Amino acid sequence: MSLLRPLLLDVVPTIQQTAALALGRLANYNGDLAEAVVKGDILPQLVYSLAEQNRFYKKAAAFVLRAVGKHSPQLAQAIVDCGALDTLVICLEDFDPGVKEAAAWALGYIARHNAELSQAVVDAGAVPLLVLCIQEPEIALKRIAASALSDISKHSPELAQTVVDVGAIAHLAQMILNPDSKLKRQVLSALSQIAKHSVDLAEMVVEAEIFPVVLTCLKDKDDYVKKNASTLIREIAKHTPELSQLIVNTGGVAAVTDCIGSCKGNIRLPGIMMLGYVAAHSENLAMAVIVSKAVPQLSVCLSEEPEDHIKAAAAWALGQIGRHTPEHARAVAVTNTLPVLLSLYMSTESSEDLQTKSKKAIKSILQKCTYLPALEPFLYDAPPNILKHVVGQFSKVRDALFSESGGRTFQ
Repeated sequence: MSLLRPLLLDVVPTIQQTAALALGRLANYNGDLAEAVVKGDILPQLVYSLAEQNRFYKKAAAFVLRAVGKHSPQLAQAIVDCGALDTLVICLEDFDPGVKEAAAWALGYIARHNAELSQAVVDAGAVPLLVLCIQEPEIALKRIAASALSDISKHSPELAQTVVDVGAIAHLAQMILNPDSKLKRQVLSALSQIAKHSVDLAEMVVEAEIFPVVLTCLKDKDDYVKKNASTLIREIAKHTPELSQLIVNTGGVAAVTDCIGSCKGNIRLPGIMMLGYVAAHSENLAMAVIVSKAVPQLSVCLSEEPEDHIKAAAAWALGQIGRHTPEHARAVAVTNTLPVLLSLYMSTESSEDLQTKSKKAIKSILQKCTYLPALEPFLYDAPPNILKHVVGQFSKVRDALFSESGGRTFQ
């Protein structure tokens, strides 16, 4: 560090740039080296030069700031404390798109840590300029600016509102069908981070006419486009029955079900959760999930996925579908899901969360289930705390048959 620092003030511009790049690569490597850059009192020098030097140096200096700021909130705060935000925001107005990109990248890395740092980026005036950046022709700049808006929006409704207030949603929504997969990932992520906070923000995203356009992303060749599209739909569906109904009406539940069938692992997770959120709202919405053939797909996830947290999400979603009426419970039971849930609950290898969610799903489905072929195996295999629900259901069925037979002996 001590050898590189004087080279930042060298009279030859290429030496200055190379020294800055070397510092950036060191700082990028790990937090200890980034801390050494801060302790070496190099940041004020970089910030001063960032405003004065040519575009090559500006890109290199912004890279150093990003490399330092990415490791921890404390290191990002050190960048804020040395006055870098104002200079980085000025760079967002630079003529060179590479300088804008480097500045946007650094600002996003600072904002992503927490709400306080994100607010500092907002207070420096970055948001309107980032929205201008997503309208520039360069794809790389669009990607980084959309990513920075996502990083700012994620922390709180108030921060998301600052992004909405400068018209970001409409510009982001227009890029959902852009052919560049990496840009689509960032655009869908930014819209998700806005929609997740409140009903009002979710409705604003919906009003940008993202349906049914966003459903095409569920068939994208890029798995992370699929995942982020599922996440966006999930963040909208979770808020109200009305928003979930809108998704059902545009074919969203069927599209998410197909998407779950076309991918594996964590890419499936937001779609699984989305189906659970929709089903949780009401009997009718849960029936729409059943009609979309989601139950067999969720059962496959429950049986095939190796990761416990994905199995747990599938168990939770199946519980939300089956808990409403005997008809709903039967739709889950006929897929032979209940024995799988029981084995996951009983297994010592299952995580605590998976055991809890499996147990809750079994109870909520059993308490509505009157389908005897699904109940009978539980008489032999279930532990007492589950068996009591099975016996309760048998007695309900018996009483119903007794009344139907006009009081004749039940056999």
